[in-house]
Amino acid sequence: MTMEADDYFAIQNVLFSYPFALDAGDFDAVGELLGDAVIHSGGALLADRDPKAVANAFRSWVLTYADGTPRTRHMLANVMIVPEGEGKARASSYVMVFQQAGDGPLQAVIGGDYLDRLEKRDGRWRIVERTMGNDLVGDLSRHGRDMGTIKPGRANGAKPLAG
Repeated sequence: MTMEADDYFAIQNVLFSYPFALDAGDFDAVGELLGDAVIHSGGALLADRDPKAVANAFRSWVLTYADGTPRTRHMLANVMIVPEGEGKARASSYVMVFQQAGDGPLQAVIGGDYLDRLEKRDGRWRIVERTMGNDLVGDLSRHGRDMGTIKPGRANGAKPLAG
């Protein structure tokens, strides 16, 4: 199945919207973006097609500062998009999170990958399933509230998506 270039760009824009919303501390926007998705993190179900549950999960875990942000930059790279049929695609990407909070240094605090399934609904691409993996774990003491929820692992098995 082939997709048009516009579909690839639209999917990339959906994927890249997540870091902008999260880094802005806009957890409601994260909930809206992932509200159609079944989300797994660290091998556990984080939320199931519920924008409010998504927003609350991020709001309850991520520390924010006086400016309302987590003082982070989520960098997505190595994005691979593979069509899966009419109006369906898979995407795999790497993520590296940098943070500078308070008087702390600018540092990488966690890295991993996302494996997404997307569907085109009413002319818009939506993430319908996301598996988040984090296999590189640094100092998260200024980023999150419950370190016990971090279970190191990969979302995509360290293999590129086959197209």
